[in-house]
Amino acid sequence: MKIGIDISQIVHEGTGVSVYVKQLVTALLALDHVNEYVLFGTSLRKYHLLKSFTHDLSKCHKNITCVLVPLPPTLLDILWNTLHCVPITWFTGPLDIFWSSDWTQPPLGGKAKGITTIHDVSFLYFPEIHPDVGKVEKRRLDWAKRECQHFLCDSEATKSDVETLLKIDPARLSVIYPGYSPTLNS
Repeated sequence: MKIGIDISQIVHEGTGVSVYVKQLVTALLALDHVNEYVLFGTSLRKYHLLKSFTHDLSKCHKNITCVLVPLPPTLLDILWNTLHCVPITWFTGPLDIFWSSDWTQPPLGGKAKGITTIHDVSFLYFPEIHPDVGKVEKRRLDWAKRECQHFLCDSEATKSDVETLLKIDPARLSVIYPGYSPTLNS
């Protein structure tokens, strides 16, 4: 199986989503030596962080291909979350599964099945606190509801919120708790 993963969020160093994506990708690659992975990442100003992360992984794992594109996130927000054009497979080639990031939902293209993670929906409860985040997330999740077959939620509370507020069928939702890393103790 060919699995694409959007790693673009790793450039936001120190954030929970950045740590989550790095740890998830690292763990998947350590556990799975059968499937092929396509790591897709975009950033303009922090492109070097994508290169560094994928370079280290490429030395240890033979089952990955890295597709890194120096584009600003605002361009992808327009292309994917607003216009919803240019399928991810235009960049990656054919995929069986594509796991989208926290900020963008590309059209999948081909036979790819979609999956995404929803960390929380606080922007729906408190839109006045996160007005810009809320606009982007609402557009992305509208597309994700159409494109993705499955959603990962960080907790039972998030799953309940997603089911109630976003009206996503509970059969399409799974709770996958973020992992633990000993490095978080230091």
